[in-house]
Amino acid sequence: MTGPAPGLVAEVTHLVREDDTATAMGSGDVPVLATPRLLALAEAATVAAVAGTVSSERTSVGTRVELEHLAASPVGVRVSVRAELVGVDGRLLRFEIVAEHPDGRMVAHGRITRVVVDRVRFLRRSGAPDR
Repeated sequence: MTGPAPGLVAEVTHLVREDDTATAMGSGDVPVLATPRLLALAEAATVAAVAGTVSSERTSVGTRVELEHLAASPVGVRVSVRAELVGVDGRLLRFEIVAEHPDGRMVAHGRITRVVVDRVRFLRRSGAPDR
C-alpha cells in the first residue's frame, strides 16, 4: 500500500433532517442545517476519500478546519459535500471542501487537514480503549 496521493476525491450526499438543524444541535435557533453537522459531513467526505489507502494499523485524524458556511439548507434539502485531497506532506493530508445544493448553489467551502497516525499508539495516548 503506497498511501494517499493528491487527486483522491469523495462525495457525501445528505438529506437534511430535523435532527441536523441548528435548533436541534444547539448551535443556533433556526431550523436549517447546523454548521457542526455540515462539518461532520465534510469530515466524513475526507475519510471516504482516503479509505483503503491507509494501512489498517494506521488511521487519519482531523487537526485543522477552515469552513465558510455561506447558504442555509432547510429540512428536506439535499446537500452534497465533496472532498478532494490536494496535498500530501509526509503524514499531513490537506483537503479542499465544497458543499452544494442540487441546483449547484454553493453551501460552503473550506479546507481540512488530517494527519496519519498509528491507530494503537494514538488510542493509548488519548486514554481511549484500543479498537
